[in-house]
Amino acid sequence: MTNPDQRTILLTGINGQVGFELARSLQGLGRVVALDRTGLDLGDLGQIRRVVRDLKPSLIVNPAAYTSVDKAESDVEAAMRANGEAPGVLAEEAKRLGAALVHYSTDYVFDGAKDGAYVEDDAVNPQNIYGKSKLAGEQAIAASGCDHLIFRTSWVYGTRGKNFLLTMLKLGAERPELRVVADQIGAPTWSVTIAALTANVLSQSIVTGEDWWAAKSGVYHLTAAGSTSWHGFAQAIFDIAMVASGPKVLPIPAGDYPVPAKRPANSRMSHDKLAEHFSLRPPAWDEALRICLGGALPVGKTAGGAL
Repeated sequence: MTNPDQRTILLTGINGQVGFELARSLQGLGRVVALDRTGLDLGDLGQIRRVVRDLKPSLIVNPAAYTSVDKAESDVEAAMRANGEAPGVLAEEAKRLGAALVHYSTDYVFDGAKDGAYVEDDAVNPQNIYGKSKLAGEQAIAASGCDHLIFRTSWVYGTRGKNFLLTMLKLGAERPELRVVADQIGAPTWSVTIAALTANVLSQSIVTGEDWWAAKSGVYHLTAAGSTSWHGFAQAIFDIAMVASGPKVLPIPAGDYPVPAKRPANSRMSHDKLAEHFSLRPPAWDEALRICLGGALPVGKTAGGAL
């Protein structure tokens, strides 16, 4: 890797939850060229090649993705192109330039049948098109031979875009009662957590030098620590936000909330590899949620115990 002052970082998906936060957290690590879909569309493989060849980045950070999990079941080609083929093209171009690639994947590459937290080398078995498309992207990146970090994350939320947190706050203000799935377990992960840990890892690469990438390339699990159900997540949102006259949150089985795409019952993922390679431990999911809500609430509301 080159000196930070000489490094160009290509960042995709600037309008997404993670991309928006990365645009801030990556400052100081190089000249960040942050593009939205008009500047780099994962559905246009030719455009991807042209943009990368024009910019000649030393590092590509790709949080952009096709994220409509249920829609992907009927929009297979688009999901596979954006999540499977496009990362492969980015990886091929990175390899050609001698650049590195940071990419984000998902807990949905697993089937959720394991009793315990998944580790990086556990067998993958995605149960929906979204998961299959993201796994295809992982495999394409590995096959390219480029220096890379693939961060698998889960249940991403933030204060912008479409996510579970904002949906719950909206519905909670409109309805006296919400029915939320209680038999799917995972780690709600704040987009700021993902961006901050990514920046920390990349800072280590600058200090250590080029041999760092050869030693560290691979797949890592990057989620908040701990776990809960969607029901537990929803209840925590209203408890922490101290929403006046908040809704009653009722637990239901996943079978009572049918959706096109099957979700894994267990999305817990181990962070031991992240700690071993980078000396990083993610924050607890509920503590991160407290911080997020402390800065995201409308005027007049307070977050109990916000840090």
